[in-house]
Amino acid sequence: MTNPRPLEGLRVLDLTVALAGPYGSLLLGGLGAEVIRIEAPGGSDIARTSPPFVGADGFNFGHIAEDEVALCLLNRGRNKQSVTLDLKHPRGRELLLRLVEQVDVVIENMSEGTAERLGVGYAALSARNPRLVYASISAFGDPSVYPGLKGMDVIVQAVSGVMEVTGFADGPPLRSGVPFADLVAPLYAVNGILSALIYRDRTGLGQHVKVSMLDCLASLVAEEHFDVYARAGYGVRSGNYHDRLVPFGVYQTKDGYVAIAAMQADWFRALLEAIGRPDLADDPRFSARGPRMQHAAELNAIIEAWTRARGNAEVLAELGERRRIPSAAVRSPLDVLQDPVLRARGAVTELEHPTYGAIGASGMGLPIEFSRCHAQFDEPAMALGAANGAVYGELLGLSETELADLRAQGVI
Repeated sequence: MTNPRPLEGLRVLDLTVALAGPYGSLLLGGLGAEVIRIEAPGGSDIARTSPPFVGADGFNFGHIAEDEVALCLLNRGRNKQSVTLDLKHPRGRELLLRLVEQVDVVIENMSEGTAERLGVGYAALSARNPRLVYASISAFGDPSVYPGLKGMDVIVQAVSGVMEVTGFADGPPLRSGVPFADLVAPLYAVNGILSALIYRDRTGLGQHVKVSMLDCLASLVAEEHFDVYARAGYGVRSGNYHDRLVPFGVYQTKDGYVAIAAMQADWFRALLEAIGRPDLADDPRFSARGPRMQHAAELNAIIEAWTRARGNAEVLAELGERRRIPSAAVRSPLDVLQDPVLRARGAVTELEHPTYGAIGASGMGLPIEFSRCHAQFDEPAMALGAANGAVYGELLGLSETELADLRAQGVI
């Protein structure tokens, strides 16, 4: 094979819904694992009812039509085989246990206690396959530190502290513009899965990998020493600026915004020369990073008075091109999604409908490059249940008569 994928030969059973779980299995699929995604007959992922929908007539933000599918499912459903299975039916559970014998990994993000009630929790499945790596992504841990609270991304952002440290000091807490908790937790989960697989290769033993969205975000909040700042009288929100590294932040111009990072001594002096204030280098308020942090608002106001009088192009030409100070224009999402370099590298890709092909919408890419391997989300999402015949017929060896009987009973 001339262009293998790094995780080829691994088989994953995907019991996930919404975003956090499906993004984790999507990463595994893009890296080459064979992912078998299970939904109940008729579709059980809550994302299926999330607009916009897309079909023969393009995009629709109203009610879903018969030939349409949620755009988010086309994004998260790539590189996966779609099968249907009723886990509440005894025959459905038995089929799942047979599948578990054939897989390396199970990944799930069901509500607390649901997997156990269905008989598909770690204890039940590992008894059938002791080498199984079983990964659970929860909102608040197991057991939950907030029993009964639904694990929506915005809720996790709120209780994690991330929201409270985002925004301006005189404004409200702000939600991240992307579903931060939903996207960070599966990154940790995949790290855990791969680590557990390495451990299994050494010992022959599988294990239960648990990741909580709250834990993941809390660990990131702890990167900044907000407890120490609070004792020193600093607020937790500093808007578009990072006071500990000032000048470091986003500054308004005549026609937009630019990001500037000039915390190093040489960059700082170059910035002061650019704005015509070299004298400030010897000002006791700004002569060292400690005092600059205490007087960050004053320094940022001086810098922004200079940037506001100029356009983006002039500011970047002066700072970036002439003086080599790290600086860049703030781009829009549309600029990024259409960036030819990012598309060529696969960070952003084009989505396809299983029936109608390319639909003119961007999707997440897999931003990892390997010198010897291929990795990307390059297999379009399947229609619901499209892999039933392949998985149940070829993998488990069921006959057409048995498959027809399972369909008639609503098991698949």
